[in-house]
Amino acid sequence: MSLKRKIAIRISIVFSILFAVVMVVIYFSFSDFRRDEFENRFKQRLVFTVRFIEQSKDFDEEAPVFFNENSDNVLLNEQILIFNEEKKLIYSTVKDDVIHWDDHLLEDLDANNTIYKEGGSPDIYAALRKINRRNYYILTSAQDITGVAKLNYLKYLLLFSFLITGLSIGFLSYYFMGKYLLPLEVLNTKIKDITSSHELSPIHFTDSGDEIAALTKSFNIMLSRLNVVFEAQKGFTASASHEIRTPLARMAFQLENLSHEKSVSHEDRLRVDKILQEVYQLSDLTQSLLLLAKMEDQNNVNTFEEVRVDEVIFDAYQKVKSNFPELEMNFLIVENVQMDYTFSIMGNKSLLEIVLINLLKNAALYSDQPKVDVLVDETETGLRIDVDSKGSAITKEKQEKMFQPFSRGENVQNVPGSGLGLVIVKRIMDFHKGKVTYCNPMKGTNRFTLLFGK
Repeated sequence: MSLKRKIAIRISIVFSILFAVVMVVIYFSFSDFRRDEFENRFKQRLVFTVRFIEQSKDFDEEAPVFFNENSDNVLLNEQILIFNEEKKLIYSTVKDDVIHWDDHLLEDLDANNTIYKEGGSPDIYAALRKINRRNYYILTSAQDITGVAKLNYLKYLLLFSFLITGLSIGFLSYYFMGKYLLPLEVLNTKIKDITSSHELSPIHFTDSGDEIAALTKSFNIMLSRLNVVFEAQKGFTASASHEIRTPLARMAFQLENLSHEKSVSHEDRLRVDKILQEVYQLSDLTQSLLLLAKMEDQNNVNTFEEVRVDEVIFDAYQKVKSNFPELEMNFLIVENVQMDYTFSIMGNKSLLEIVLINLLKNAALYSDQPKVDVLVDETETGLRIDVDSKGSAITKEKQEKMFQPFSRGENVQNVPGSGLGLVIVKRIMDFHKGKVTYCNPMKGTNRFTLLFGK
């Protein structure tokens, strides 16, 4: 997960939690306010009822008229029960023939004088009052329809606001984090592109004085130092390889002439030939080092052209066969009637020829029999070349290091070689945006696969 996504998610989570806490506080604060307001309306109604009882001369006659004219002025769906001091119902606004009430509530009023029961439907406010020296139990019930509706509306409004605000904060956090961290993404992309074969150009940035700008400055300083080191390394490798080739060629020429001298004994000729083989191996090593240096120096895809791989394979085979005449090649093509074969890729022909030369040369040197199978398979997405030879399999430990410089398997320790052939193959394939792999498709078979994209 990217850094900006992590920051955006965490900001959204923290803000959502804080916003949720605030909304819960608002909701319960309004709920308490609604409750207190509704209880105050009960108290007003109680005062109104007590005053009427105090001033009434004929309660039984005046009560129906009074409560009928003043109903629902304060409370909705109001119902009033009035009991005398013997807890007998003396008046009720309930229109039903059968009236129910809670006797325990009347008994609790003897101890508490006032009781408010909410949460039911309806709410009940009960009070015990002494009026004209007589005790009256007054039970008032009503529904806070408006208040509950407002509370529910507030609940849904807060939930909707939470969702919209949370999504907005997440989107804005991701957007602004992407904007603020853009220099860091550019720096990350530049680091990924850095290889020994690329020019290490400095990163252009706006000096904003923040930590990312300071990091970019330090990175540019590191790039300039690496440029100096890489240039010195490439220059030294190329110069040293070039300078060594000349004396090696002279030594090989002198040794070849000495080997053909009639005056040289058979034993001395064998020694000379052995020394000559060592010189050839050293010459191959310097040639490989020089080739790697040139590839690193001219890493430019502008030299690519359309190349037919079948021509490259046969040209490479002819060059290897001149040194290994016993090598036989079996060339195969995977047939597909729906495919219009071109056997062409974009690349550098001379470099691709070196890839096939090295693989065919390895087959000639290290396989159990001088025979190699080359299979070409072209699809709509790419082209594959399999180079199979017979021999003992390479261990997994060696497979991990086979494309590293000077790494050689156990089955080639007694055969002269520099250990750079597969390294060159991999460098050239990387240069062509391709891939080289090794596997054992069957026992006693070693396969190197070249993969090219279209």
